[in-house]
Amino acid sequence: MAEVRDPLRSLLERISARAAKVAVVGQGYVGLVVAMRASEAGFPVVGYDIDRERVKWLRRGESYLEDVTDQELREALDRGYVATDDPADMSGFDVAVISVPTPLREELPDLGAVETAARTVGRALRPGALVILESTTYPGTTEELLAPVLTEESGGLVAGRDFLLGYSPERIDPGNPTHRLENTPKIVSGVDEASRDAVAAFFGAFVDEVVAVSSPAVAELSKLIENTFRHVNIALVNELAMFAAALRVDVWEAIDAASTKPFGFMPFRPGPGVGGHCLPIDPTYLSWRVKRQLDETFRFVELANDVNRHMPSHIVSRIQAILNEAKLAVNGSRIVVLGYSYKPNTADARESPARVIVKQLSELGADVAIVDPHVRAPTLSNGAHVMADAPDELVAAADLVVLVTDHDAFDYDRIEGRAGRIFDTRRRFGGLGRGNVTYL
Repeated sequence: MAEVRDPLRSLLERISARAAKVAVVGQGYVGLVVAMRASEAGFPVVGYDIDRERVKWLRRGESYLEDVTDQELREALDRGYVATDDPADMSGFDVAVISVPTPLREELPDLGAVETAARTVGRALRPGALVILESTTYPGTTEELLAPVLTEESGGLVAGRDFLLGYSPERIDPGNPTHRLENTPKIVSGVDEASRDAVAAFFGAFVDEVVAVSSPAVAELSKLIENTFRHVNIALVNELAMFAAALRVDVWEAIDAASTKPFGFMPFRPGPGVGGHCLPIDPTYLSWRVKRQLDETFRFVELANDVNRHMPSHIVSRIQAILNEAKLAVNGSRIVVLGYSYKPNTADARESPARVIVKQLSELGADVAIVDPHVRAPTLSNGAHVMADAPDELVAAADLVVLVTDHDAFDYDRIEGRAGRIFDTRRRFGGLGRGNVTYL
């Protein structure tokens, strides 16, 4: 590490003085938040994204995230934040943070965006700079994929010798007003001690607590453990909900009763399925890595995938049963779906179970209306229309109202008072006692 010791000292001094130029690659749910917090901390920040429309929004000072207000964005622009789709604007960076999607393609990890970002960053990489990967991925990605690409594109610079390289998993929870980037402990790691120190110094400038671990692989696995834990436990209560309904037992009341135990239990709630980037995708990265490297099956993950993947279809089956009891067919029924995003109080509709539910109901011939006060797109890719509110006449005329995402903005008493039938997958209705609500 003698070769990078002096450049490291120089970098740490620039980070301490907030003089280090920061390039954040990817301006989505993670990258834009990082860019805003780094800008607030005083760093000169360039936010790079290949989506030109997104860049136009940012340049106008218009945010598309609940976690970043228009005012915060405009203040960052006034401080010198640059939103760009031109990689040349990243030249001369001291710190580059890669926060790009890591989706699945045909049920397999797709790190195409990470590799593309690495090539873009690599071409602007210079000795003594720091590169940090935040994207969720399987253990080994930083050292086995990212480092070689950066070396190739930079003309031979080597991680740990010529530049610093680390991994710090994102813990952004869209729409969470309590746990934000700055007050959520940040796991940091590096390919060597100097890299880890640099990552810790950078994030420590605007995050209250950093937690250093011994290697990027440990940090990569820690993120997958967090989400696999949730994924498996949600699958458990989802399967319980299916059986409890058949047994005519209130699973929600049972979970509440179990929650009174002050030790050894953590409550999870059933729902229509899992969504967002994390739960439907991240555990599969872990099971894929186990299968590929060890030729073993991660049975808990595979079982949780199966249960949670089939929850939207189970919801549709329950809808069919509710309509059948009223001597109605799905074909021709007017169904109002409340909530289209994957979680409450956010516009994030990535991998939302509502997408599958709406699609299946439409294919069965239902006339589906979607209400979501957070999802901005007036028309979805399947042609369905999204309304910001549910008019009284729409609710009253519906054969069934289905609560998929329990946004706080919904007037539950008003809707319950006007709807003939409600299927509640989130246990938010029930205050009026009219007996028109069926629960998951």
